[in-house]
Amino acid sequence: MMVDLLPASRHLLAATALVALSACSIIPDTGATDPDRFVQETTPVFYRPEGIDPNRVKRLPVQPVPQARDLFQTQFHQTYGLPTFNPVHQAMYAQRSEDDFTLPAIPYKRIDPRFLRQEVDYQTKERPGTIVVDTRNHFLYFVEPGGKAMRYGVGLGAAGYAWHGKGLIQWKQKWPRWTPPAEMVARDPQIRPLSAERGGMNPGPTNPLGARALYIYQNGKDTLYRVHGTPDWQSIGKAASSGCVRMLNQDVIDLYNRVPDKAEIVVL
Repeated sequence: MMVDLLPASRHLLAATALVALSACSIIPDTGATDPDRFVQETTPVFYRPEGIDPNRVKRLPVQPVPQARDLFQTQFHQTYGLPTFNPVHQAMYAQRSEDDFTLPAIPYKRIDPRFLRQEVDYQTKERPGTIVVDTRNHFLYFVEPGGKAMRYGVGLGAAGYAWHGKGLIQWKQKWPRWTPPAEMVARDPQIRPLSAERGGMNPGPTNPLGARALYIYQNGKDTLYRVHGTPDWQSIGKAASSGCVRMLNQDVIDLYNRVPDKAEIVVL
């Protein structure tokens, strides 16, 4: 009896499947690709209240977009929250490798922005290519055409205040040796092993003259006045105990590349 029911049940299942398929349309909806239908279904609906003419409604005044944030500044000229970030300065003062020496990156965010390298308006009677050292304000200017100058912050040692006037960059030196004179050795006997008579200190990132040095002559004689780099970045913009005109190593390299041979220098 059970065997006889199996064929009948199979026929019943087949009939049920045909009925189910007949209720589903397998023909694709080609109207879904009709552009007019697409526009009709996606057209935005605007709210239009009765009794109000949208053409007579006054528009809100356009507020100017603020160009700067008026936030409290810290002693390092950074706002609270996310720190200020200048990719140009980061590139200027990044770590630099040259001639088997590596200069560390300068923490420029901890330096007064006035003393970071920047092009400024500068009116002067000096011709382009001249260096002007403003000892009062701790600036060094490289005069450019068109009333412009590249300005650098400098630190000034005792010798930096000792000479004023006009001179020439008699020669420039990459990675100079430091040869402290006898007067400096007499003041600080600990540097006697590095004295000029013993050959001085080898070039390198820790050398007090830094990565570059410019030697100033006047009337054919050495003034003993120098513009040079320094590993002591914290001395920029300040008076130091020794040295002449100190610059950040990355800045003195930039100046070295700009200054022509026998350039004039004016120390105010």
